[in-house]
Amino acid sequence: MYASPNTFSQLPFTWDVKVISNSSSTNDSMQNESLRVLHIINGEHFSGAERVQDLLGLTLSRFGWQPGFVCLKDGKFPKQRESTDCPLYIEPMNNRFDLRIVRAIVRIVKSEGYRIVHAHTPRSVMIGRLVARKTGAKLVYHVHSPVGRDSTRFLQNKLNQWTEQWSLRKCDAMICVSKSLKSYMEHAGHDPGKLFVVHNGVRSLASCPDRNPPMGTWTLGTTALFRPRKGTEVLLQAIANLRNRGCPVRLLAVGPFESTDYEQKIKSLATELEISSLIEWTGFQTDVNAFFQRMDLFVLPSLFGEGLPMVVLEAMATGVPVIAADVEGVNEAIRDQIDGHIFPPGDSTALADSIQTLIERPDAWKQMSHSCVIQQSESFSETSMAAGVASVYRTICEMSPGNSDSHSTHHN
Repeated sequence: MYASPNTFSQLPFTWDVKVISNSSSTNDSMQNESLRVLHIINGEHFSGAERVQDLLGLTLSRFGWQPGFVCLKDGKFPKQRESTDCPLYIEPMNNRFDLRIVRAIVRIVKSEGYRIVHAHTPRSVMIGRLVARKTGAKLVYHVHSPVGRDSTRFLQNKLNQWTEQWSLRKCDAMICVSKSLKSYMEHAGHDPGKLFVVHNGVRSLASCPDRNPPMGTWTLGTTALFRPRKGTEVLLQAIANLRNRGCPVRLLAVGPFESTDYEQKIKSLATELEISSLIEWTGFQTDVNAFFQRMDLFVLPSLFGEGLPMVVLEAMATGVPVIAADVEGVNEAIRDQIDGHIFPPGDSTALADSIQTLIERPDAWKQMSHSCVIQQSESFSETSMAAGVASVYRTICEMSPGNSDSHSTHHN
């Protein structure tokens, strides 16, 4: 049984909020059958966290929840999302502390009857806290990464950490995408009774083609919003190492760079290592999954700051064994020597050794390819993720005020 939505007052006036898609909000029968949750997101990128948000938009209705979105920045999410049946509002903030848009989002929540406000970033949870306070909606925060070490910019990390700490004082639930992030939030002083683990999930393929190891050159793949913490330098050094060992490899690098300065730095390093001819940089792509079909091994060389990388799960779904740095959440999806290899972050020699081992053992590669597909479909599907999130929603809606300790079960 689902709790009934709160009765929100209907406002007798309109407001100038840009509505991109609102077809489902006019469906009265759906409103009666489902409870409504409004996701407040940044929206400028379409990377891992945004793909989580989009998949939730597509799947939460199966579990009795009708999602909508508010973007605080006008960027890639409105253009790239598949969840086009969900209402989408754009309320761009002029700066990090522009609170002008709180009033507009309050009106949306009250007018459309949203029971829960679900934030996904420090910026959006700051807005979400103010909206929840003014509407009585429940506040949920999705912890996608450890904000205190989310980038190499010390001051930005500290500001995001402070914003998150302040905003979560009145939060009803925090959804951590991995057990490691739950531990991180506990160490940061957050109430364990409000922390839930719901692993990320991706679509499972209806039928995954049977893969065979390549006969010649191996294509290493990596997918990211390329920035310093992603460890691309480590991967390039490993490729140079492998070339010197006589291992036939090339790199397919899918995704945009965070800045032109960083792009120049990475491409200059590739030139210095004399491996530029071995690398294909694709830039931003709308259909990332299509590129997994061209990869023989997926490499995640991140140095820190992950949660549970969606790209790892997407590679597994297509039967691509994963070689990943031992950062947050990775070893909760990848079983070392079963679905791939895990190596110490920053260690280019260990990364090269792991790649060479699989090149020289195609039988092990074949077994890992099968294991990846099974592991993803059984434990990291979009359905299991949406079911876990919906369970958290039900828990906090059924919870009596001030009784968080009685519902501290964690969902995995």
